[in-house]
Amino acid sequence: MPRGVLAGGQDAEEEAIEWSLRPTRLTEFVGQSATKEHLAIILEAAKGRGESPDHLLFAGSPGLGKTTLANIVASELGAGLKSTSGPALVRAGDLAAILTNLQEGDVFFIDEIHRLARPVEEILYAAMEDFGLDLVVGKGPAARSIRLELPRFTLIGATTRTGLLTSPLRDRFGFLGRLDYYESRELLLIIKRSASLLEVNVAHDAAVEIAGRSRGTPRIANRLLRRVRDYAQVRADGQVTLEVARDALSLFEIDPEGLDKVDMAILNALIQRFRGKPVGLSTLAVAVGEEPNTLEEVYEPYLLRKGFMVRTPRGRQATAPAYEHLGLLEAADRLV
Repeated sequence: MPRGVLAGGQDAEEEAIEWSLRPTRLTEFVGQSATKEHLAIILEAAKGRGESPDHLLFAGSPGLGKTTLANIVASELGAGLKSTSGPALVRAGDLAAILTNLQEGDVFFIDEIHRLARPVEEILYAAMEDFGLDLVVGKGPAARSIRLELPRFTLIGATTRTGLLTSPLRDRFGFLGRLDYYESRELLLIIKRSASLLEVNVAHDAAVEIAGRSRGTPRIANRLLRRVRDYAQVRADGQVTLEVARDALSLFEIDPEGLDKVDMAILNALIQRFRGKPVGLSTLAVAVGEEPNTLEEVYEPYLLRKGFMVRTPRGRQATAPAYEHLGLLEAADRLV
């Protein structure tokens, strides 16, 4: 069962479906051509030498394929995969328990690695560099240090915030793959592949429409495809035409630019509630009812990429295209 999937419940079913749509081989992975080429060389060279490849770090916004690539690396190597996340490793013992259970050549994946606790990170240094684990047993004068030898493994870290990684940790990775947002043509290929796996008949122009509203993110493209499929099953004859796709996306409040309810709430707050003045992240988060980290990591990158928002020294501010998108042309003219 995929990591994080709980038995029973709609959420578990949705996540299981999402995992079933993920490619398992590098040749099946769409997009990120430079990263794919680099990985292919690293993995092929490591297999040729009969060694574990260097530790790998994948960076990029949520939903671009970091976890999928970690699973692909393990699959390509024919190795076992152990997965966890940075916030889950609270104490050094949590990390030690996982590392001591690794087998030779295993892949160890840490999502959100920038959120590792400092004591855990410091133990990880020796594990990455020397494949050893230094532990302190006991307390006070009776305390002593012991060293455990670890099998050679490959650590894969995933982060949405490269700048929050400490230099000692970042420098211990042999490869940094930066994942970019996808082009619509790449998302179109992903949607068609997923539609085939889901056995959904999607017209080409409908797939183009879904791709255009997917925010350059495969995870969102697959999620929108599933919602359009549901709509077509209930409100249409099961066939996803352009009209059905548009009606479905409109019902689920995804506009032609790919903005959802939270995006619109952010822009409305900047323009109407704060009258176009710069707003701090924490204040904006309270105004829209989201966590600051969620705004900064999930929503802001797309709004910045679309040119609907800018970051200034004084705070976040909506741009003229945002005013125009909301139909506030007169206010937009005053900004020019």
